Amino acid sequence: MNIKQAFSLILIVALLVFGSFLLGCSGADGATEAENDSKDSIEAAPATNENEADDKDKKKKDRNKGKDGDKDGKKEEAVPVEVSELALGQIESVLAFSANLEAESEVSVVAEAQRQVVELLVEEGDRARRGQVLLRLQNDEQTSALAKVKSQVAKAEREFVRQERLYKQELISEEEFNNKSYELEQLRIELADAERELGYTEVRAPISGTVTARMVNLGDQVQIGQELFDMIDFDSIVARIYIPEKHLTELRTGLPAHVSAQAAPGLDYACTVKRIAPIVDAKSGTVKVTVAVGAKPGLRPGMYVDVNLITTTHNEAVLVPKRAVVYDNDQMYVYRLKDKNRVERVFFEPLLTDKYNIEPTSGLVAGDRVVIAGQAGLKEGALVKIPGEEGTTTVEPEATEETAEVVARASL
Repeated sequence: MNIKQAFSLILIVALLVFGSFLLGCSGADGATEAENDSKDSIEAAPATNENEADDKDKKKKDRNKGKDGDKDGKKEEAVPVEVSELALGQIESVLAFSANLEAESEVSVVAEAQRQVVELLVEEGDRARRGQVLLRLQNDEQTSALAKVKSQVAKAEREFVRQERLYKQELISEEEFNNKSYELEQLRIELADAERELGYTEVRAPISGTVTARMVNLGDQVQIGQELFDMIDFDSIVARIYIPEKHLTELRTGLPAHVSAQAAPGLDYACTVKRIAPIVDAKSGTVKVTVAVGAKPGLRPGMYVDVNLITTTHNEAVLVPKRAVVYDNDQMYVYRLKDKNRVERVFFEPLLTDKYNIEPTSGLVAGDRVVIAGQAGLKEGALVKIPGEEGTTTVEPEATEETAEVVARASL
């Protein structure tokens, strides 16, 4: 065998080996693919069955859901609440303030003569009219001085009449007549002074009011300017409140107000605005408003009171109890009772507010029933029950195919 033949033999063997290798690989891949296809088909079948089971369970669960959203098909428990029916009534817009009562007509009575007290005619708590004598001082000297001047005046008047007649007859000069006239005028001035000095010995009430303090006793020697009594006119009692300037457009004289005091529990007094200051205080940004209180049983000057100023009144307003209102940040709403004992959430804006009620701008009408107790745990559409009323308290789950199948098996 020559080299050429040997080379040909080697080439043939190599081709045979390579062909066998290719044939083996093709068979292995085919087997592998077949095996994989078989496994996939085996595994796909359970997966499909599992998906179908899941879908079936899901459908069953969906069917088993109650009408009212109970995912487990259980009974929906109703929440016990208390409701109130909205009605029409009066509501007032009120500005609330506090102040101390004070009397605008309050005076101190002082002595105008230096004398001894000889008679006391009033005591603390007594009411006196203007000009009424409160006490008398010793007046012997003043009485004598007055009588002396009176006699001098009487003599001078008679002399003046005689001089006037002589002057008309031109029996005396004009100068003599004028001197007599001047003398008479001076005596009349002295008479007025004497009467005034005598009047100082009787201390009189400068105003009509009540004696609130007596600072002198019988027999005291008083000095000019010494304080003797304090008097107050209780009809002049006022409360001065200071209202922010943003409410200035709501203010006017005659506005109604209510005054109450802790010292007079259970009493509420109707008052009115007497004056409104014409300026705004630049430092506080407030307007001084004077509320006329007057003499009221149980109220005294200096007493601390609450003043409620009524700026607006609505007589036919829908009244929403504050007990029913739920707050969500700056929003407010109530739970209104619907059909089948379910509630809905109703948001509203307040128009007027008082101590107990709120008038809504819209959304609620008279006759609506709103929850006033038990609303803390409620949600939109929640089922409720009202103690003392007959109604649905639970919701039964709907009949499903599964329950029907169970019933059928049980019957067999």
